[in-house]
Amino acid sequence: MVKEMRSDSNSDPFPFTKHYHIFIKFAVSFLVFGLAFRLLSSDSIWFSSSPAVQLQIPAQPDYTTLNAANQTQPPVSFDPDFPANQTQTQLTSECDLFTGDWVADPSGPFYTNRTCPEIEGHQNCMKNGRPDLDYLYWRWNPLDCDLPRFNPYKFLENMRDKSWAFIGDSISRNHVQSLLCILSQVEEANEVYHDEEYRSKIWRFPAHNFTLSVIWTPFLIKADIFEDMNGVSSSEIQLHLDQLDPKWTDQYKNYDYVVIAGGKWFLKTAIYYENNTIIGCHYCPGKNLTELGFDYAYRRALRLIFDFITLADHRPFIFFRTTTPDHFENGEWFSGGTCNRTLPFKEGEVDIRDVDASMRDIELEEFERATAATLGGADKGMILKLLDTTRLSLLRPDGHPGPYRQFEPFAKDKNAQVQNDCLHWCLPGPIDTWNDLVMEMIANHR
Repeated sequence: MVKEMRSDSNSDPFPFTKHYHIFIKFAVSFLVFGLAFRLLSSDSIWFSSSPAVQLQIPAQPDYTTLNAANQTQPPVSFDPDFPANQTQTQLTSECDLFTGDWVADPSGPFYTNRTCPEIEGHQNCMKNGRPDLDYLYWRWNPLDCDLPRFNPYKFLENMRDKSWAFIGDSISRNHVQSLLCILSQVEEANEVYHDEEYRSKIWRFPAHNFTLSVIWTPFLIKADIFEDMNGVSSSEIQLHLDQLDPKWTDQYKNYDYVVIAGGKWFLKTAIYYENNTIIGCHYCPGKNLTELGFDYAYRRALRLIFDFITLADHRPFIFFRTTTPDHFENGEWFSGGTCNRTLPFKEGEVDIRDVDASMRDIELEEFERATAATLGGADKGMILKLLDTTRLSLLRPDGHPGPYRQFEPFAKDKNAQVQNDCLHWCLPGPIDTWNDLVMEMIANHR
């Protein structure tokens, strides 16, 4: 635990003898040496939770080097079944990691757009010409406990001979790429598989025999999708509410850790099926079908997913991540919506949109139902954790590519009308914090 140390500089002076002087000098030297040793052996640097201050950020920082302490830190063994970070004030079970605020962090990200080979072009905001850099210098500060920065040395050491899967849509892929970027500062992964559209991938870290996968299944249930890579549809999605997508269920038994998430795709126009029979739809005017709404389909899907997880013989460590709000203003992604903010929101400055609130309520209700049904499942190794990133992500309207999903979008015309991305995250960016949360939840799981 980091303790506050105070000195009283207003003490009255006293006449000391020569021997007493020697004693005082020795005591001070011993204290200084002890403090230095503690600082050098600490896993992470802690910052005050005071309100954010205005940062003096260089206009053109050097992105060719990383923090020296992070580069040279040796691998450390770490057991996920016991608290691994003894400097933390409270265990995860005793505090809410997901309630807090974003505070200034002059240390910046662990990696850069030049040191990570896994950043896709539409996420590489700095390379694409984004002029501001303030969004890189914030960290999530939970209200009642400390959140250590993700330690890639500890993570890889503990994940020897293990496998992870991130299951969901493009936000899950965004999350995987953030994790890859952090881990690549220790060991670069080899891509060993990709599907035809490069949406599902597998990487291997040979030195640790660690496998990391992303499985693209935007609904998590069976869906016939008629949409190209640019989001243009030729027909309505056909969604089977009573069948899971075998792309992930067939591989489920292969993973030790799973991060699963869904949500946004359920807002799209879709025809709903049960028992291979049409029962209704969502947003399908002119089809003469019953409007059931996305909330009906999402609840059905989550219940099917949680039933599969809780009844399966295989028992991985599972994170269920809540929905990610977007930050489109003055329109949607297809109608000129933008996200030009350059600072985080403070608590109380923004309200969650109705659709996101509805989606998150369904997630919390179905998660609670699943965990309540498996209270006796601990003996079977059932571990199901809620990765509730919705609120902390809502406070970061500044972390999206916006128009800089394209390379130098205003190079030829400063008033050009370009499509904005206000849903996915720049890399590096706020999504890196999700990995801090994941590692802390593993470290403090009992």
